[in-house]
Amino acid sequence: MIGRCLIAGAFALGAVAVPSPSAQVVLKGDCPQDGPRGSCAENGLAWTEGAVRMNHMQVVGSHNSYHVEAPKAERDLQSAFASAAVDLQYSHAALDVQLEYLHVRNLELDLLADPDGGMYGEPLIRRFAGLGVPDDPALKKKGTKVLHIPDVDYHTSCSTLVSCLRVIKKWMDAHPDSVPLPMMMEFKTAERLAERLGGAKVVPWDAGLLATVDSEIRSVFPTSQLITPDDVRRDGLTLEESILKHGWPDLDSARGRIFFLMDNGPVSDVRDAYVEGRPNLEGRLNDPSAEADVELIQAQVRAGYWVRTRADEPLETILSHNCSASRRDAALRSGAHIVSSDFPAFGMSARWGCDYAVRLPGGRGARCNPVNGREGCEGALEPEGYTGN
Repeated sequence: MIGRCLIAGAFALGAVAVPSPSAQVVLKGDCPQDGPRGSCAENGLAWTEGAVRMNHMQVVGSHNSYHVEAPKAERDLQSAFASAAVDLQYSHAALDVQLEYLHVRNLELDLLADPDGGMYGEPLIRRFAGLGVPDDPALKKKGTKVLHIPDVDYHTSCSTLVSCLRVIKKWMDAHPDSVPLPMMMEFKTAERLAERLGGAKVVPWDAGLLATVDSEIRSVFPTSQLITPDDVRRDGLTLEESILKHGWPDLDSARGRIFFLMDNGPVSDVRDAYVEGRPNLEGRLNDPSAEADVELIQAQVRAGYWVRTRADEPLETILSHNCSASRRDAALRSGAHIVSSDFPAFGMSARWGCDYAVRLPGGRGARCNPVNGREGCEGALEPEGYTGN
């Protein structure tokens, strides 16, 4: 699966692909639309002719990075709600552990609106299993929640968006020379079936709730740690035109920052609400994804789009293809900037009789992109100590 997105202001939604030509990038403010050759800066980000840009790298990401497998009493009931309950049987380490020890450099969160608090605090499946209410005070407070499927598959290493982001920020603060972190976010709602059975109500995402997400992101990260659509877009050009013409910021100037990408499809009520009245994501933090087309990955990468692809569907690669790594290897060869997996470490697939994982050579956190990597792009792209664990 592949998505196309653009950078501007700050991103918090989506799978992406964005272009980066070899020409210098110029932005509004200190970066005129057609300024002189050389270098240019905006919000501390630089566009220097001939420099390695932030889209000249490739990283491995974890799919549903927050996910924790349900206990057996709940797993036994999940098949009544989910057609492929086996796909829910995986757990990821805490977000900072993934960054520090698994060298994951892309994380993904599923978001659910909870404007009044308590919407997801009493999962239906626990009631059916005869279990008590989860002991998590954060679920009672208002604010965006992080979980997979309300009432069915809700276990998570961090239950609110703000708490998840604080974990990430603490790691980033200790690793200021890390490559920029692309953060995928998918906006979800509760299931209609569970609602009819007395579970969480469906809370549709509207412009106000989406603005709350942007505010929650900014409550954790200062402007100096963000890459946003407003940073990248130039006067007189759309966001996409800005990137296709001038490219992404220099990698070195983007170190220690985070940007957010929307993982909802190009035809989506959530995406439409987010961009309403802001066709170039003016003032927004997220960059929604565009049309998906796996065959276009390499062409998109060469054009300058930021691309994310999946190395494995949940367990499909492991169970249906005799532990084949062919899809993983093709994903890495494709040049997609983010290769996302449910198995970012060896050992996670052992329960299925496999020795499968998605890792970059040498266990590094990032490498030069095999399709558009620039001359002068060498090595692991991060200090050795960042991946020495």
